[in-house]
Amino acid sequence: MPIGSQSKGFVLRKIISGGQTGADRAGLDFAIEIGLEHGGFVPRGRRAEDGRIPGQYHLTELSSISYAVRTKRNVREADGTVVFSLDPILTGGSSLTFEYATQVKKTRIHIYKSAFDYSDEAFFKEVWRLKDFIESNQIGVLNVAGPRESSQPGVYAFALETLRQYWKNR
Repeated sequence: MPIGSQSKGFVLRKIISGGQTGADRAGLDFAIEIGLEHGGFVPRGRRAEDGRIPGQYHLTELSSISYAVRTKRNVREADGTVVFSLDPILTGGSSLTFEYATQVKKTRIHIYKSAFDYSDEAFFKEVWRLKDFIESNQIGVLNVAGPRESSQPGVYAFALETLRQYWKNR
């Protein structure tokens, strides 16, 4: 039996992302940490804000250098997309991700951290929203997206902790 979430008879089996710093990397690191498959599509040259995306991430390099092309490909390839952010309003590539998922009728959710601590009720409400999203939509391949770390410092930690708590409480 594949590794993954066993709730309600389905298996979350793979995390994909575009490999950017922040939420994308949190998704990949989470998958590696718990032993899920991981992957996704990245711009030519494995471009990210911190340079070349490390080879430890099993990502497919596209012929385009465009972040938008990468974003759209990951949305299309996934069963659903979660966009993590520290703000309730999405901007830039995170907004593009959410809007494109809507346009191509792919299931998506925005999980954001308002002013709360990782042990309070508001945080666990977001964890349960993610759990319900994955289970009710039977997400086997989850695209993890969100802002880069430089634009929202702390988004990596938020996305990683939310995914860990989802896994722990599935």
